[in-house]
Amino acid sequence: MKAIAIVAQGSISPLGEGEAAFAVGELGARTETRVQRDLELAAAGLRRPNAARAALAAHGDRGYALLDRALTLLIGELELALPKFRELRVGVALGTSSGGLASLSDLLASRAAGEPLSRAQARASSYFGPLRALDRLAVDLTRVTQVLAACASSTVAMGIACRWLEADRCDLVIAGGYDALTLFAAAGFEALGATTASVPRPFRKDRDGLALGEGASLVALTRQHSGPVLGHVLGFGVGCDAVHVTAPDRSGAGLVRVARAALRDAALEPDQVDLISAHATATVFNDSAEAQAIATVIGRNAERVVVHPFKAIAGHTLGAAGTLETLAALAAARRGVLPAAHGEGELDSEFSAHLCARNAPGTSAYILKLSTAFGGANAALVVSPEAPRRPAARRCRKRVRLRALGEPQLLPNLPLIAGQTSIAELDLERFDRPSLLCLSALAQVLELQSLPVETRQACGVIVGTMSASLEVNELFAARLRERGARGAEPRRFPATSPNLPAGRAAIAYGLQGPAFGVGAGPLAALEALLLAIELLEAGDAESLFVVALEDVGPVVRDVFGAAGLPAPQPGALAALLDTGQVGLPLEPDGFAARLCEGPSLALEVAPGWPLLKQALRAPRA
Repeated sequence: MKAIAIVAQGSISPLGEGEAAFAVGELGARTETRVQRDLELAAAGLRRPNAARAALAAHGDRGYALLDRALTLLIGELELALPKFRELRVGVALGTSSGGLASLSDLLASRAAGEPLSRAQARASSYFGPLRALDRLAVDLTRVTQVLAACASSTVAMGIACRWLEADRCDLVIAGGYDALTLFAAAGFEALGATTASVPRPFRKDRDGLALGEGASLVALTRQHSGPVLGHVLGFGVGCDAVHVTAPDRSGAGLVRVARAALRDAALEPDQVDLISAHATATVFNDSAEAQAIATVIGRNAERVVVHPFKAIAGHTLGAAGTLETLAALAAARRGVLPAAHGEGELDSEFSAHLCARNAPGTSAYILKLSTAFGGANAALVVSPEAPRRPAARRCRKRVRLRALGEPQLLPNLPLIAGQTSIAELDLERFDRPSLLCLSALAQVLELQSLPVETRQACGVIVGTMSASLEVNELFAARLRERGARGAEPRRFPATSPNLPAGRAAIAYGLQGPAFGVGAGPLAALEALLLAIELLEAGDAESLFVVALEDVGPVVRDVFGAAGLPAPQPGALAALLDTGQVGLPLEPDGFAARLCEGPSLALEVAPGWPLLKQALRAPRA
């Protein structure tokens, strides 16, 4: 991959704003965590109310407020670095775990009480509601996507931004992620047994869980820049465990695959890595799997590599985490600091790398950033504080073809799914409806076009959704209203992640390629289609399912109706794309032009599967 320069940033976290948001401290300093007992979570009755909040007085949706503040800070830096940036082809790739969930929780409570829903509140409550903050850029955007890959979202978003720049589809891309701390998410993580009773202790034997944080972190990326830069992105890898919806592959194999892909993309050997910015949630299974992945990737030299577990300092900032942690590692490297890890105690026996007790002097020429998420999503970046010494080889872009286009699945088809997978119908009955619609759509395509087991390792699934998990969220929120925060149901919480349908599909069909959702608005189906083509062109997968998925019930109808947004068409439709020699050739530029037409295009047909079907207009295979 050609080196991509990071020319500006805008960040806010529990540590502060701007560079303070990811500061690691001076040489010789120990780390200090911002995780503490949170009064709001404690008042709600959580048993483990430990979290880290950003110092931001916000009215209205907090996710929007965090994103808006990060954009303000970014624009200030960008106008100094590139005064004429608004004359360029600008793209935006953002990631989030929860979008407008803070507003949605309030709206669902009002709706349950029979109160009228205001237009402003309804518009803020969708997963793409906070994106109205992008108006602050005052520029006609060439591309916009919102990645719904849970805790790996901003890492994936940065990788997508690099693919756009490398393919010369944009001159400048603003990438990163955001998420606000909510009782909804805090209760869910506690119900899963994932939260700490005190502070996170990553990679320590006595670790007992994570603490949530919040924030927004954005970077401006461009192919080349003559002025000062914050660092360079050299490589990207993305894939899926295809093992479990919430627990990692115990061997760390999925994380190994994306780390090696990122290193290949950067044309680097594992022994050239000096610093690893770890996902490091401090949960028992995640840290164990990540420790094994690090040992496998780096090999016998792992003990010389410093690992930086930033979440113990700022809390788990979910959709903002990947970008925020990348900036922290780069800031340390620019200053010649090997950053310290927070926490004390005996290290896990599976951890073979090095944690610094204090900030130590040292050089980090190459940094590996690792991210994992619900649904088994994994992503990795290779970054460096310096430009590479030799130019990267030109990427050979692949031709993408449509192999099969299915028929709309308006209802879950359990017999069809069971026939294509090893999952019994009785087990499928416990799945959430969005996942079942997604599985049905893939099963229907696989009846038309077989996909050998050996090729599924290089296949993934990209889900485009406007409604995301709004209906499922109400099922979880209703229990919180009835029983309080301690009454959260662990079985319902994973399904509140819009990434789950892609993850369940990957698990059911053994797909180890990219698996996540996207949804920046009514054109989510086109968004997913175009992104799938671009990832295939770049070689990030050999084949991809594209799924237009909308789970529409009374909540979606009420929220979108009050917001004045077009109602999505219920159901799911899947298409299979690959880089083989058979099928209808697909050109991304035509789809990109249609996407740029904006919401007016959605008036031709209802958002969702009709939009995907209209865009492809191809006969069945």
